[in-house]
Amino acid sequence: MRLSQMRSAASSAVLAFALSALTVGSVQAEELTGTLKKIKETGQITIGYRDASVPFSYLDNDQKPVGYAFDICQKIAEAVKTSLKLPNIEVKLNPVTSATRIPLIANGTIDLECGSTTNNADRQKQVAFTNTHFLTATRYVAKKSAKLNTIEDLKGKTVVSTSGTTNIRQINEANTARSLGLTILPAKDHAEAFLMVETGRAVAFVMDDVLLASLAAGSKEPTAYAISTEALSKPEPYGIMLRKDDAPFKAVVDEATAKLYKSADGKVLYDKWFTKPIPPRGINLMLPMSEAMVKTFANPSDSADPAAY
Repeated sequence: MRLSQMRSAASSAVLAFALSALTVGSVQAEELTGTLKKIKETGQITIGYRDASVPFSYLDNDQKPVGYAFDICQKIAEAVKTSLKLPNIEVKLNPVTSATRIPLIANGTIDLECGSTTNNADRQKQVAFTNTHFLTATRYVAKKSAKLNTIEDLKGKTVVSTSGTTNIRQINEANTARSLGLTILPAKDHAEAFLMVETGRAVAFVMDDVLLASLAAGSKEPTAYAISTEALSKPEPYGIMLRKDDAPFKAVVDEATAKLYKSADGKVLYDKWFTKPIPPRGINLMLPMSEAMVKTFANPSDSADPAAY
């Protein structure tokens, strides 16, 4: 083969390879599906936020959403921009409630829901969740002066829980199973229940630990209260919701959350919202990361099974 022919053949091969690469790139771009395709085509990713789910997602004094879960969603949005190589994607914000959050995920109005949504088997039939960002459990709050910490410490005492909740059912079950001899008072709401502990009508208030932390932090004397280390329930995982059956988008979200939680930044973010003063009133939930949370961050999971934690 002549030199000119060899050069011509080489040029043709290079051209063919370049065209092939362009075609593959074009096909890959066209092969985007689900949420990633929607985000690329619209140039927008929409985050659903809660207005009063302290400290997960709530409004500050300027009526702007802030919070632990909200910060996580912002990190996810940045990861999506990087994945799609589209740094100028707009992050839109859309308010949601406990009643609208799942429908708005399902119908495509929002792409991520940041709040305090429990990841359970029933909800996984409708939506998907990324890696767990918080574990709550049923515990009790009491005055430090009472020196109560375990369930056995409550023997023979008067406790309160909010009427109609799973928490009051759990303390009733524990009372029977452990022969604790408790007097269990039902309160009409969380505020009334906490007031009973403040005024000495009950020694302890049984409820989700994160809610107890918020109530204690907002009280007249936050340092006067302590939350039990022993729980009455298995851990209940909270997760960021996304659409079901959208594996490519979930892969990006899962990678982003796992990277955050396993890094030092994950602990820093947790401490920012749970162990330090938070806006707008500067309350401190004083809820350090539990042993279960430390393990969950080290080995991120989207499991809905409490036994997995």
